[in-house]
Amino acid sequence: MNHTHASSGTTYASSSTGPGIDAAKVAALAEETLDWRFKALPATAHGLTVRDFLAGRPTLAGLGTPLLTLDAGALDHNLTTMARWCAGAGVALAPHGKTTMAPALWQAQIEAGSHGITLANLPQLRVARAFGVDRIQLANTLLDPAGLGWLAAELDADPGFAFTSWVDSADSVRLMDQALRAAGARRPVEVLVELGGPAGRTGARTPAEAVRVAEAVLAAPTLRLAGVGGYEGALAHDAGDEALATVRGYLRRLAELHRALAGRYESPRPLVTAGGSAYFDTVVEELKPLDDALVVIRAGAYLAHDDGFYRGISPLARGAGTPLRPALHGWARVVSHPEPDLSLLDAGKRDLPFDEGMPEPQRVRTASGAVTLDGTGARIRQLNDQHAFLVGAGGRAPVGAVVRLGLSHPCTAFDKWTMIPVLDDADSAEPQVVGLVRTYF
Repeated sequence: MNHTHASSGTTYASSSTGPGIDAAKVAALAEETLDWRFKALPATAHGLTVRDFLAGRPTLAGLGTPLLTLDAGALDHNLTTMARWCAGAGVALAPHGKTTMAPALWQAQIEAGSHGITLANLPQLRVARAFGVDRIQLANTLLDPAGLGWLAAELDADPGFAFTSWVDSADSVRLMDQALRAAGARRPVEVLVELGGPAGRTGARTPAEAVRVAEAVLAAPTLRLAGVGGYEGALAHDAGDEALATVRGYLRRLAELHRALAGRYESPRPLVTAGGSAYFDTVVEELKPLDDALVVIRAGAYLAHDDGFYRGISPLARGAGTPLRPALHGWARVVSHPEPDLSLLDAGKRDLPFDEGMPEPQRVRTASGAVTLDGTGARIRQLNDQHAFLVGAGGRAPVGAVVRLGLSHPCTAFDKWTMIPVLDDADSAEPQVVGLVRTYF
């Protein structure tokens, strides 16, 4: 069953034009006044705009601790490396914006050739629209009636806004259709049928079940069947043979679902999407042969990369291409040395990610210079809310010294900071602050 809609607007899979973002609104972030809201910045910055603060050529030494920073060279490397990899593989990239929630970084990704921006929930979607992002994939099901009313108004008001959402059950289709009808939506919402897997996250559990969801979409006048998608990362967590076999099997079922729906899609070019930052090479191997569809991967952590989980699991660390570089660092000061082999640092769970591994002590900065901790056995034993327990460094980490920490899992790093300094080179003797990245969580 196909529907005729009075107003269709731009479709997500259209490749005639690239995505947009309001560059003027992003540029206006340079005029934001700095104050106590931004814990990364010293009191001497209060009252200055971002532009004026950077004009003073601040350095790392002038910032306080705890601190999270980004490395400009690593960001640039990762941005271009991933863009080139996707172009060479012949797939589109819609990076997951939830990782950074930073419009300035989204703009860089869009300008590097990204097909769109992926998001995970309604608040993130509102941030993106506030900055004029006009091609968005919501990798989730939106059922909030008030949110669907807002979305309907956005779509109706802006024919150039291209949007897709996910559905995984007839119930979700029914609730979306009811809310959109109640809101008086004139333009249909493009949806992708989500395929999941046993013990995984959301998604219909079998291709046959997913086909039934697609049939419900085809019967809903406020929705348009635009493709299929899912998230293989919910089914595996390492790069071992068993995990990769699980991922490959899932992707083959996703391809099977797409083939079962061939000829029934309501968009000119169906969309098939999968691929976080861990298995995008396997996604390309299994889905790229579907040459009747636009294949979109949604990696988000690649831009910052890390010194932990993604360092080990990224396809580009496993031989699929040029390796990425870690752009995230934590900085914490030794505030106590109560035992010979224990130093307490002034950064904890409120400041640094810890869900995919403890921060990794890398080097110590003191008044007399820097000392590496590589090969010393130094490690962070645990984190409290505001303290890190450093063991194995001994006298190399005296009271007052600043320890640089490698971090694991960017997705739980950015959300702890509203403003993140960008350093020209985190490895230099005196890094300079060359940018400030504003986040919106």
